[in-house]
Amino acid sequence: MTNRIRLKRAIAAVTVGVLAASTLAATADDSQSVAAHLASLYPNTPFRDVKPAPVAGLYEVTMGQNIAYTDASGQYFLFGHLFDMQNQVDLTEQTQAQGYKTQFPAQFLDHAIKTVHGNGKRVVAIFSDPDCPYCRAIEKELQRVDNVTIYTFLYPLESIHPGATNKSIRIQCATDPAKAWRDWMTSNRLPPLVACHHPINDNLVLGSRIGVTGTPTLIAEDGRMLPGAVSSTQLEAWLNAGQRVPSAGDQDSAAASAPAQGVAQ
Repeated sequence: MTNRIRLKRAIAAVTVGVLAASTLAATADDSQSVAAHLASLYPNTPFRDVKPAPVAGLYEVTMGQNIAYTDASGQYFLFGHLFDMQNQVDLTEQTQAQGYKTQFPAQFLDHAIKTVHGNGKRVVAIFSDPDCPYCRAIEKELQRVDNVTIYTFLYPLESIHPGATNKSIRIQCATDPAKAWRDWMTSNRLPPLVACHHPINDNLVLGSRIGVTGTPTLIAEDGRMLPGAVSSTQLEAWLNAGQRVPSAGDQDSAAASAPAQGVAQ
């Protein structure tokens, strides 16, 4: 028996076990008590929403930008997509599309580095780390997108990119921050460090407040969020169609996907 077959059987066994253990249908009335129970089990995990799943006995749990399914015990979590095969609907994707929204940071655009392509008619904000490889990737794709105004909020994740804060300050305090950002992301050229009143700390507070958990994260004017690096074609579709493009998962994040016990998220 190959390792792949063993793995598939193990996953199937766990799934069947969880479903079999859930003998009672989950109801909306139970959601609050389950949410409280989960919060007590995993006090450092921000459970944003807990609601009954279409499968009897299971709950759909939203943690930041992650979605999982669990029963009332909260011991086992299933990560993945739940499909309604009768109607050919990805139910998890529907929840994600509803949840990936926030408030566009219109009041804080003076904290960002502004870049205009073409007529600049479309507007997008992006939270980006100077040492994030996925941020470099999406910067290349953004160069191919025309007629857009880009507000780049420097968002250094110092815990996983030591030195990113210093780079952010040097870029933000440059005579021409937009050129300094472009030079660093394309040619690894940094301006000298000069003193200035920079918004880097404010950006970190702002990002945390509006739900940014990793870089890059893009936010459209209507509040739609697009985490991770995607192609210019996907960016065009996302900007034009008003629908969230599924992320490629290419994102630097200091937050874990699964519930954490005793670990800050």
